Amino acid sequence: MPAFDFYDAGPIRKVATNLFYGWGYNFYRLENQLRADDQLIRAKASWLLGLAMSYVEKAESDYRRECLPPPSRQHPFPDPNAVAAAQKLERLSKSIGSLDLTLHQQPVPENDRMTQRFRKEAPTLHQLIAQDELLVGRCEMLRSMLENQPPGAILENLPSIESGVESIQTNIQQRAAILLQPA
Repeated sequence: MPAFDFYDAGPIRKVATNLFYGWGYNFYRLENQLRADDQLIRAKASWLLGLAMSYVEKAESDYRRECLPPPSRQHPFPDPNAVAAAQKLERLSKSIGSLDLTLHQQPVPENDRMTQRFRKEAPTLHQLIAQDELLVGRCEMLRSMLENQPPGAILENLPSIESGVESIQTNIQQRAAILLQPA
């Protein structure tokens, strides 16, 4: 029976290093750390958008329960203003959900030879992280504007909230443009 020395890191380390390099990964490259940071930042921004969307959905549900009672003989049709307000809250929730979906679909620079040939990866990732810092700040601002707000307060602040949603959308588009620009 051959004796295996599992504590001998020499040959095992060589095999693991070859596998990692074959997969295009190196633990100690700055680009790998920046890529992981970028993905972590986007995950946190997505979490903040999810919280913001849940606050709007709760406000919409509360608003519908309070302002849109079931039909009766005296009032067979709902108040058109109340329906319009509920639809505004629903559209806001959907637009925040759309931002979250768009954010999930954002790519990061690939770690392949073609990318390295046409673009320096580390500077590109630094630009992405700068955009993502703005993104997280804006997502946190949106979340804090919506946290535990009654439906009436959200409807009153709807123009500034929609402005925040638009700024996040612009931020996501600028992030995508960084990946499309040549080196």
